[in-house]
Amino acid sequence: MKKPTAILASTDRGVLLADRLRRELDGSVAFSTRPGDAPAVQPIASIADFLATSFTEYETFIFVGALGICVRSIAPYVQDKATDPAILNLDDHGQFVQPVLGGHLGGANELARRLARILGAQAVITTASDLQHIWALDTLAQQFNWRAVPSQPLNQLISLFVNNAKTALLLDVQDEGTRWLEKTKPDFVDVFYDRAEIAWDQYQLALAVTYRPLRVPVPTLAFYAPVLHVGMGCSRDIEADLLDASVRAQLAAHELALEAIKSINSIDIKHDEVAFLALAERLGVPLLTYPAEALNTQTTPNPSAVVLDKLGVPSVGEAAAQLASGNGRLLLEKQKVTVASGKKHTLAVALDAAAERRGVVAIVGAGPGDASLISLKGKELLEAADLILYAGSLVPERLTHYAKPGAVVRNSASMTLEEQLHLMSEHYQRGQLVVRLHSGDPAIYGAIQEQMTAFDERGMAYFIVPGISAFQAAAASLNSEFTIPEVVQTIILTRGAGNTPLPPHEDLAAMAQHRATMCIFLSATIAKRVQAQLEEHYPADTPVAILYRVTWDDEEIYTGQLADLASLIREHKLTRTVLIVVGAAIGARKNRSQLYHPDWKHIFRTGKPAKVKKPRKQADGGK
Repeated sequence: MKKPTAILASTDRGVLLADRLRRELDGSVAFSTRPGDAPAVQPIASIADFLATSFTEYETFIFVGALGICVRSIAPYVQDKATDPAILNLDDHGQFVQPVLGGHLGGANELARRLARILGAQAVITTASDLQHIWALDTLAQQFNWRAVPSQPLNQLISLFVNNAKTALLLDVQDEGTRWLEKTKPDFVDVFYDRAEIAWDQYQLALAVTYRPLRVPVPTLAFYAPVLHVGMGCSRDIEADLLDASVRAQLAAHELALEAIKSINSIDIKHDEVAFLALAERLGVPLLTYPAEALNTQTTPNPSAVVLDKLGVPSVGEAAAQLASGNGRLLLEKQKVTVASGKKHTLAVALDAAAERRGVVAIVGAGPGDASLISLKGKELLEAADLILYAGSLVPERLTHYAKPGAVVRNSASMTLEEQLHLMSEHYQRGQLVVRLHSGDPAIYGAIQEQMTAFDERGMAYFIVPGISAFQAAAASLNSEFTIPEVVQTIILTRGAGNTPLPPHEDLAAMAQHRATMCIFLSATIAKRVQAQLEEHYPADTPVAILYRVTWDDEEIYTGQLADLASLIREHKLTRTVLIVVGAAIGARKNRSQLYHPDWKHIFRTGKPAKVKKPRKQADGGK
């Protein structure tokens, strides 16, 4: 395994910069012919001698000094952009950082930007795609775990793209990468979700994220996402080469790309089937096997009485593909094949459920009130949503302004659960993105469990995006840390027993015994009862804070002692959207943690220079 980064300095000023960068870049080591007073900088006889033995041992080299020294030093060792290390050069005044090699594939461009941020310098980026702020086609596959298959040399396709050739982008699947492509699409790129809709005579270049072979009359770059789960059964000891050839032929015949396979799957008695193991190894994917009980949970289109009698399951290939993919629909139903030796195998294929372009519900936390506190992912989902259903009494309406043209935006405040589910189901069935926007963090008093139960019953896919909770916002508004060394290390999130009773084992007075930082939601109307329960264990002078609509424009904050809790709430007529915080952590300013204490060592601050294996001396005959 290669070491991360070598920093080479050729001047005294450069040594100081190299040592500074060494502390910022994990795993990096600084070298110089003039280490001077920097004990963590490793001495070398010359840059040329160092590179002669170490050029292939590091992923990245940062030269600090003149660009000419860098270029002449690396010239004898440069071989191929796919294998050469990333090379960057930084002047010894720390003003300009320039990628020299590996701008895209080696990550030199991104590292140059990072170094520029560290030093307050200027990153000098010269690659065309970066200057135009368009996709770097040669890094997309690595970035999103796709397999790139160009129809001609990649540099020719990149040349077309950076010269803004009219481009068709076909998206057969959805994942993090396709969502990013949709959001960052250049003006000269048109997006399609059905290849039959593309008029190829209008385009000079085709890009695709797909699981099917791409054969079109223009230059193409296909990115195959790992989304196909192959389920298989076979005769014992079927020949590996014959099975491999048969699988390839079956996939080709049904227009499924070998490069898109994510896993090979079968019943557990096949865990040692040599042909399956060999096929998985050749494809670079895992062989996954399942017990009969798991396979029997699947309903398949082609059950077999013979297989049921022999193995105790009505299906192996189809059931295994469905289990692995999480998808009850098969792209390719069971194929029965006899190879040249007379032995048999079956094959079925399912598309990974997460990659299927279908409706999905995103349960998104809007944060405590300030619209700018929504997460970046939450904002992006609002911008992409076809339906936004938001809790209008608790979520700022301004967040719905992120909606794209044509999106449906509805306030759920006056709707029953059944009405909400009907509306979300309508959009889901059209294959659309639904955002259910909740206040704070959906997992904390968000009433989402009943929605998820309904989604599960309807077979609707959904996921949760966390948000900032009111208790976190309260800590910020109070300029407080709720966990103070040697004072309090526990936070309790709870509510008082009002119309909704607490479970018997969650008695508020019992929890007060811990004297933790206690954040009490939904309890303003029973403040007198809450105060009495807390005073059973907290001293009467314990700090208390009452936060009304925390982070909203009309936020109100009242502080005092526990003895004043009920009177403060009554005096200010607070009844709704109130958070009560009790504990010694409020406003505390004593007690230092060990994390940044100079005597506290850890893996990122050992106080010792990095260990470097010294290069081997060359024999006389190798000079």
